[in-house]
This record gives sequence, C-alpha cells and structure tokens, in this order.
Amino acid sequence: MNTRSLAVGLSAVLALHYLIWRIGSTLNLSSTAATALSLAMLVAELLLVASAFLQLLFSALPGSDGQAEIQAAAVSLADDRRHNPRSLPRVAVLVPSCGEPLEVVERSLRGCLGLDYPSHEVWLLDDRARGELEQLSAQLGCRYLARPQRTHAKAGNLNHALPQLQAELLAVFDADVVPSRNFLSRTVGLFRDPLVGFVQTPQTYMNADPVMRNLRLERWLMPDEESFYRWIQPNRQRLGAVVCAGTSFVMRSDSLRQVGGFETQTASEDLATGIRLIAAGYRGVYLPEKLSAGLAPFSLEAMARQRSRWASGTIQTLRTGANPLTIAGLSPIQRLAFLEGILHWCMVLPQLVLLLVPLSSGVFGILPYKLDPQGLLTAAFPFYLSQLIVLPWLSGRSRGALMPELYRWVFALPLAASVVMTLLGRPKGFQVTPKSMSTMAGSGPKRQLLLPLLLLLGIQLASMLNLALHQGQLPGAVPWAGGTLLLTLIWGLINSLLLATAIRTCWDRKRFDTIPWFSLQLHAILSELGLKGPGQIKQVAVLITTLSESGCELGLAEQARSDWAIPGAVLELSLTEGGLSGCWPVQVVRIQRRQGGQSLGLAWGALDDRQREQLQAFLYRREKLWPMRLAPFDGLALLALGRRLLQQPGPDDWFQRSQLPVRGEEPAGPRAQG
Repeated sequence: MNTRSLAVGLSAVLALHYLIWRIGSTLNLSSTAATALSLAMLVAELLLVASAFLQLLFSALPGSDGQAEIQAAAVSLADDRRHNPRSLPRVAVLVPSCGEPLEVVERSLRGCLGLDYPSHEVWLLDDRARGELEQLSAQLGCRYLARPQRTHAKAGNLNHALPQLQAELLAVFDADVVPSRNFLSRTVGLFRDPLVGFVQTPQTYMNADPVMRNLRLERWLMPDEESFYRWIQPNRQRLGAVVCAGTSFVMRSDSLRQVGGFETQTASEDLATGIRLIAAGYRGVYLPEKLSAGLAPFSLEAMARQRSRWASGTIQTLRTGANPLTIAGLSPIQRLAFLEGILHWCMVLPQLVLLLVPLSSGVFGILPYKLDPQGLLTAAFPFYLSQLIVLPWLSGRSRGALMPELYRWVFALPLAASVVMTLLGRPKGFQVTPKSMSTMAGSGPKRQLLLPLLLLLGIQLASMLNLALHQGQLPGAVPWAGGTLLLTLIWGLINSLLLATAIRTCWDRKRFDTIPWFSLQLHAILSELGLKGPGQIKQVAVLITTLSESGCELGLAEQARSDWAIPGAVLELSLTEGGLSGCWPVQVVRIQRRQGGQSLGLAWGALDDRQREQLQAFLYRREKLWPMRLAPFDGLALLALGRRLLQQPGPDDWFQRSQLPVRGEEPAGPRAQG
C-alpha cells in the first residue's frame, strides 16, 4: 500500500469516527423544529463529506497515469516526422466563434496557424456570419464557414462543419484560446492507438479571473480550474473516465461521427460527447501539459454567468442519452466518476443549508446540534485537521484547503438558482461569456449579485447580535451550554467574514483594456533616438518586469535614472534575449519614482508585421510557457486576504497591473502584484 492510499485510508477512518459521533451524540431531538433542523443539517453535512471523500477515494484507486504512453507517443510522432512525414494524420483545427472581438479571434487564428505540425488546416466557424471575420480568414489563409441557422449553440456550430471535413483528427479551440506551437506535436501521437477517441489537455487562462483580480490576490489565490486539471482529471485518467472539457482537445473524426456528432441536448456538449465516446468503447486520454491558454471572464457577472452555464449544462446531461447511469458501455467505476462530476454542482445546496444554521439559532434560539468538548476534541478536530493537511498534498498543491472556498461563497447564490431551475426542468438558454469591454460590467457591482449577499450578511449579523445579547437563552428556546453558544458565534463570525469577502469581490476593478499582461524578467537596453555619432546616444540598461501586446513596464536603478526618459519621449528598446531580438520603438507613458530607482511605463510605437508576429509568438505560443504554480500556505494567504480587504483597490493600470507569471517565474517583487 502506497503513501497516498494510507493517507486516504486514515482520512476515511477519521471521517467514519466523526460521522458516528455526529449521528450518535449531536442530534437535537428535543422538539419538532429542532429535529427538522438537526436532520437537515446532518443530511447536508453527509452530502458534502461524501462528495469530498469520493475525490479522496478516486485518488487512492490503482491505475496508470498514462505518462509512459504519452512519452512513447511523442517519440513515435517525432520519428514519423523525420522518416515518414506523409504517414502523419491530417488535422482540422476548428475555432468556433460567436461574437468575440476581432482582435481576440485573430490572436487565436494566428496561434493555430503557427502550430508546429506539417499537416493541418485551420477553420473559423463563425456563428454570427460577420463579414470582417470572413475577410480576416481570407487574409490569414484560414478556411471560413458560417451556417444559415444558429441552432444548438456551439454543438450545432461544430456539427455543421463535420460534413466539410476530410481530416482524420479534429482539434477544437475556443475563439479566445491560443495554442502553444507544440500542441499537435504533443497530442497527435497518442492516436496511434486506434482505441483513443479523444485527447484532452488542461484549460488555463492568460489573465487573472475576477475573484483574484478584484481582491488583488493573483499571487495568493489559485484559480479553481487548477485543482480540476491537476488533481481530478489525473484521477479520471486512472479510472478511464476523462472529461472532455470543450476546448483544447483533439478528437478522432470517425469516432465522433460514429456517436452522432456533438451532443446537442445540453450546453455541456463536451462532457456528454466524451461520455458517449467512452461508452462506445473508445478511450479518453488526459495529457497533463498546459499547451494553450484563453481569456478568463473580465467581470464577476460574466464569471457567474459562465459558472451557472457550466452547472446547468452538466446537470442537463442527466436528461440526455449520455446519462452515465443509463448509457450502456460504462463500467461501474466510470459511472460513479461521471456521476460525481455531474452532482458536484448540486453541492451548493447543502452548503447553503449549513449557512442557515447560525441564522436559525439567532432568530429562533433553536440549535440543531448538541456538542460536548470531548467529542469536539476527539472526533471533529482530528477529522477537519486531516482535511486541511491531506487535500493540498493529494492535489499536488494545486489548491489550498481553505482559499478555494472563496469561489463557492462568491457564486453560491447564482449557482444555487441555476441548479434548482435546471432540476425543475427550466434551464436558462445558452449564453456566451463576454470577451469584450463593451459587454463587461460597469464600475459598480450588479445588484443581482450584491443584494442577496448583503441580505444574508445583514441577517447573519443580526442573529449573532441577538444570540450574544441573550447569551443563547431566547424565549422558548432549549437551554444551551456555554461552549455550544461560543462555537455557534464563531461559526456565524466565519460565515460573516466569508460573506463580507464575497461582497467585496462584487466591485470589479476598473480597467482600460482587455489585453493580458504578464510578469517576467527580461534584460534590455533603453536608448535615445537620433542621428548622433557613436558613443553620443544616451542609453541605459533596464529590467523589463511586465510585458503585453500594448507595452511594457521596466525598472531603472537609482544610478541609472535619466532626465531624457520623460513622459511623451519616443525611445528605443533593444532586446537580445527571450526570443524578442531587435530594436523596438516605445513611448514613455508613465513614470513612478520609487525607493532605489524608478519605474517606466512604455507603450509600443509603430510595430511592423514581423515585430507584431514575434511579440505574439513570444507572449502566447512558446513551449512550456504557462507555469504549474504551487498553492501558498493557507495561513499566509488568509493574512494577505485580510490585508486586501482593508485596502482600497486601485484601477488595473500602470504599475498595479493584474497579471500572472509566465515561463514558471514568479512576479518580481510585491509591486508586480499590484
């Protein structure tokens, strides 16, 4: 038995001991109301514990992680490229679009065209029939396809293209996603096994999501997709239940046609189609390498809409022929794995039930549990401590134990509404996540997100105040022990802090464009422009710390401060490392004095086509560009969160950019995190 299995086994023993104590010693059955609340809380807790334990169980089950197969496939493909390139399968790269800005689509198409693979064609599938996209496709050399009727959203768009394709494989990227140049080189070789139906790679973002950005926690908070792609998907690989995630995947064309194309009865056509392929006897393979990146939603409202669509579409899978409980061809463990992933979205409902416990206590004076110090010390404390230790370790530090709960609380109410409406058979229609400034939220929070949270926080604080003033002895209530009252107040305080954090997140930081900025370190020479003789042009060595398509930020040491690098000055930046060689025209936009030197904000001047292509390739398409970050210790992250809550956030602008590191480098210094 390996260490992972031992850790999961110990967690299971502690969980069982905790549940025996909860069921046998803590239920309050003194009245009808107390019994109802006590049982409701117990059921909610059982559901949450069962959901969490399934992930632990999947981590301990035996199976191959596929790494040997992945490496063998890469070697085999490299050999074919050298000795028999005509044997390589042809790949159709599909980019479905539905209203994304022109510059976003162009960035994705250029990345697809730049793939280092000799036999591929790029198709833009335009669901809005925009003339400017047709013109762009002709200019770049892509195939363009629009359809007369826009039914079944993304699935319908992809299915409309299938009869036009002659390629053996198809790769799909959302219109905001840019693949690394080696994407096909790393994935196509896996299809030498005729039973491989699709290969899924991680979905990652090149910009911080709104929760991270609004709280200015880019350094301290891991995006929630990290744990899915670095922990849950590898578990699914061992179980033969890999999830097709809608973008950044490659699929066998004949296999897709065999199962009837992409599923059209749910907004999560990717999940349902992947289940159909696996049930038909094909394999889904997960390649745990970040080979592409897209754009995270730009506003909290957009992110709530995205998450609600994911939840609704995933649950709708139960109403299709891809229902893992009823579809033929799946093993019991595959059914359980897919079902857990679907029902995961429903766990927001028991989470809200637990939120109401301190509320009912403060309003009615009825506590749905009875606690004793010995039970807390011997049952509850060991169980919760084990979760705090085991979860980060099993997930490869792709998540912390506490910080991911921020996402749950921020989106709890819109997700709960989406889940309930979908379970009632009334899901919302498909909505595209906005990718432009014009469709983003304004400077203030959206009332549909803010007001329910404010209401919950107000009731929560009022109930706690009522409890404290009456010391738990409200009229007609069951007498409480002092320890129980204290624990209830602490519970209510934690809920209040989480709600306050969720409320604080509703204010989107003001931003002026949607261009991603990246934290990195590049050495360069900044110099004057002019016709002076050798040795007369003034120049200084600088360190670039932040880079984007629109400009860069750099630092000068105190001794290098100059009187010629002034706002509005047109200068030249010479680069000799990192793939950005040559001289680049820049204009000084902003100067910030700081201890030990100064920082300059520079906008690119008139770049030629070669420089723009070089810049995009460097920013988005390099191999091993997107790092596998490690979640920081929760205690330090919580301290950072507390500090951020007390600060007034500035706009997402010069010297306080919201940015993520690239090439595995952490941001240089605290300023880089804004």
